[in-house]
Amino acid sequence: MILQDKHKPISIKIGDVVLQGNLTIPENPLGIIIFSHGSGSSRLSPRNNYVAKVLQEKGLATLLFDLLTEQEDTIYENRFDIDLLTKRLIAVTNWVKNYTDTKGLKMMYFGASTGAASALRAAASLGSDISAVISRGGRPDLAMKELNKVTAPTLLIVGGRDDIVIQLNQKAYQKLQCDRELKIISGASHLFEEPGKLEEVANISAHWFIKKISVEDD
Repeated sequence: MILQDKHKPISIKIGDVVLQGNLTIPENPLGIIIFSHGSGSSRLSPRNNYVAKVLQEKGLATLLFDLLTEQEDTIYENRFDIDLLTKRLIAVTNWVKNYTDTKGLKMMYFGASTGAASALRAAASLGSDISAVISRGGRPDLAMKELNKVTAPTLLIVGGRDDIVIQLNQKAYQKLQCDRELKIISGASHLFEEPGKLEEVANISAHWFIKKISVEDD
């Protein structure tokens, strides 16, 4: 069904705009992880690309794309327009669902920072179409009103030194009604820049995604 080891830049037309992305599909993929990056970031995020590479090595396809066009990103307010970012993510998810090379794959979200809010809101909207969600150093509190509608298993990962974000994630964890877990990475700051911490995030994420889609298949 899927050709061996694909990696290519793609252009995704959403209404009147075209969003740029990087799609990687390993041989016989277990599913596809759609990344939703944080404010001021892009498909070129070194941290998300590192996580994506680990996921690819574990047999998961990945899509990293820009939620905004270059022109839109110059308007600071757009970076925090969760409504707009959620609509974009849902539209791209529907594109993935119908794209020849990814059709039929289980779809999951990996959201970082504010991108976690759009990932959770999109998951709440799309229901069973989304098999799992991970938030890395995320702001799930920005999706608080929709959290009780999320049905996909959700993992919240926060750095142990990221005090304020830990509190926000604890509140979100209480609001979630789905299969959920809050994982605090000891000694890590908001960006997980300390030696070995992002590697820990990537390995935990790969295990979570594979575990959750395996449960679906049982």
